[in-house]
Amino acid sequence: MGASITSWADEMRRNGYSEQVMPAIFVGHGSPMNAIEENDFTRSLQATGKTLPKPKAILCISAHWLTNGTFVNASPKPKMIYDMYGFPEELYQVSYPANGAPELAKQTKDIVETVDVKLDYDWGFDHGCWSVLRHLFPNADIPVYEMSIDYNQPMQYHYDLARYLKKLRKNGVLIVGSGNITHNLRLVNMADINAKPVDWALEFDSNIKILLNESNHQGLIDFHKIGSSARYAVPEPSHYIPLIYIAALQSRQDNLSYFYEDFHYGSLSMRCVKIG
Repeated sequence: MGASITSWADEMRRNGYSEQVMPAIFVGHGSPMNAIEENDFTRSLQATGKTLPKPKAILCISAHWLTNGTFVNASPKPKMIYDMYGFPEELYQVSYPANGAPELAKQTKDIVETVDVKLDYDWGFDHGCWSVLRHLFPNADIPVYEMSIDYNQPMQYHYDLARYLKKLRKNGVLIVGSGNITHNLRLVNMADINAKPVDWALEFDSNIKILLNESNHQGLIDFHKIGSSARYAVPEPSHYIPLIYIAALQSRQDNLSYFYEDFHYGSLSMRCVKIG
C-alpha cells in the first residue's frame, strides 16, 4: 500500500518543496508547433513557470487523452506520444523526460469517491501535455502524470469529479488543464498566426472571461446557453473540458488571473488562466 496523502505531504516538506496550496492553471495550448517556436505565447509560459512555486508533482488533464471511463496514468517512465500529423520532423524529436508519479496516481484514484477511476500503464505524455510543460518547466525534473477525459460524460460529471482533486492542491500537486476555450479547426486561418480574431471567437471568449471573473461555474458548465457563438467555438467539447476541471478547483479565497489573453490563427483563443 502506498504512502498516505498526509505522510506524503510530510515528506514533501522535508525535501524543501512548497508547503503552500498550489495554484491550478488552464493553458490554451494551440498548435503543436508552439512546442518548438519562440513567440509571445511561449514566452508567457516561460515567464509564468518562473513565478510558480515548485510542485512535488504535476497532474495534467489534456484535451488529447479522451477515453471511455476515467483513468490516471501510473507509469513510472511515461512514454512520449506524438499524436499529431503533417508537422516538421523537428517536432517529432522533442523529448520531455520527466518521471511519472505512480504512487500519487494511485492516491488520486483513491480520493475520487463517486467515480471508479482506473489505473493506466499504457498512456504517456501527449502533445497537449509536453508542448506546454517544456516551456513551463524546461528541466523536466518534476514528476508528471495525466488524468484522462471521459468523452462520453456531461460537463457536470467533469466538474464534480474535479472537486475531489482539490485535496491534491493542498499537498504540492500543480494541476494543469490543457485545451483551448475556442477550438474549431475547420475555421482557423492556418496561413496567419496573427490573423485578426473573428467575431464569434471574440464573443465566446469574452463571455467565458466574464463567467470566470464572476466565479460563475454553473455558467461555464452551461456554456451552450451563451448562444450561436458557442456552437462555433465548441463544435465538440474535448478542448473546453479541461477548463471545467480548473474552474472546479477554485476555492473562495483563490484569486483568478490571466497570463495570456490573445488569439492565434484568427479563431483560436489562447487564453491562459491561473487560480490561486
